[in-house]
Amino acid sequence: MSDRPTFTLGIEEEYLIVDRETRALVREPGSNFLKTCQDAVGEQVTNEYLQCQLEVGTKPHRAVCDAVAELAGLRRRIARAAEAHGFAAIAASTHPFSRWRAQTHTRKDRYNTLRSDLGQAVRRMLICGMHIHIGIEDEDLRVDLMNQATYLLPHLLALSCSSPYWEGDDTGLASYRLTVFDALPRTGLPDELGSYNEYRRLVGHLVKAGCIEDATKIWWDIRPSDKFPTVEQRITDVCSRLADVGAIAALYQASMAYLYRLKTRNQRWRLYPRTAIMENRWRAQRYGVADKLVDHGRSRLVPFAELVEEMVDMFGPDAELMGCRPELGRLRLIARDGTSADRQRAAYAAAEAAGADDGGCARAVVDHLIAEFTES
Repeated sequence: MSDRPTFTLGIEEEYLIVDRETRALVREPGSNFLKTCQDAVGEQVTNEYLQCQLEVGTKPHRAVCDAVAELAGLRRRIARAAEAHGFAAIAASTHPFSRWRAQTHTRKDRYNTLRSDLGQAVRRMLICGMHIHIGIEDEDLRVDLMNQATYLLPHLLALSCSSPYWEGDDTGLASYRLTVFDALPRTGLPDELGSYNEYRRLVGHLVKAGCIEDATKIWWDIRPSDKFPTVEQRITDVCSRLADVGAIAALYQASMAYLYRLKTRNQRWRLYPRTAIMENRWRAQRYGVADKLVDHGRSRLVPFAELVEEMVDMFGPDAELMGCRPELGRLRLIARDGTSADRQRAAYAAAEAAGADDGGCARAVVDHLIAEFTES
């Protein structure tokens, strides 16, 4: 058995840039805007596939509270940089009303190649996500824990949902983002792998065949990072509020520590068929925290709030060890009060009750998201 992993974490978020006057996405913010953002936060901000998007990433941290504190600073500085150009940033996985056909992609070799190779499937990628890395230094352990953590991916998704609207329509889903992302190849749940070498052989096979250039084109919901010694979960929507980011990061960090602790006792989480996990993935995508997920150990649907209580209890000792027990406890508030998707719908309903038309209601949702962007 290798030495205990560090379980450090880093958080990456993608943001949408909106015009403060119209609340629509900014089709071409211009190079000066990116430079203003880079002057504010340095290399921790980059552009994304569409010009209306930005991505930021924290440095590695041992404690969830420190990662969230850094992320709060990044958000504040991005917000100020955007304001200087008459823009605002929002942390939502889709925009309430802007249309993907009206956007333009970032002119970089990588993005030009994606546009050419993947056609319309990538051209409509008007979506943003949140990725969380957990430091697992041993390569085989990285793959072993990834296999087991797949069970909890739908739970992470349900807690993060922030994409109920698409081009002005309420989709009826809490996370419409995944219906868009799943059109790309090599997405969804990962293959069950026996070792890190098996993973590298799979990547090498696709590279040799000319399908991909490297492992960064494996876009699974969870994967071994190609850049860092981490297991990177990618299933979550970007969270509108920072406190929700902390709760989800705590769940991911503590659950990985729990799975490692099981391994030190020659125990492990049971691996379930892909179809069983996909059922929960769909239910999380459809309902968020408002309905039930399948408890596959009991073969029955269980209210999400009940599952949260079980997770807080199960992972609590490891959260205590990692210093993120308060953040883990916040899962109860998300289960009780809802996700960003629920709050966005509430903002729309409030504007509608006040007499706003459909356009006014959609703009009210954007205003709500702007206000939440720097909310602690």
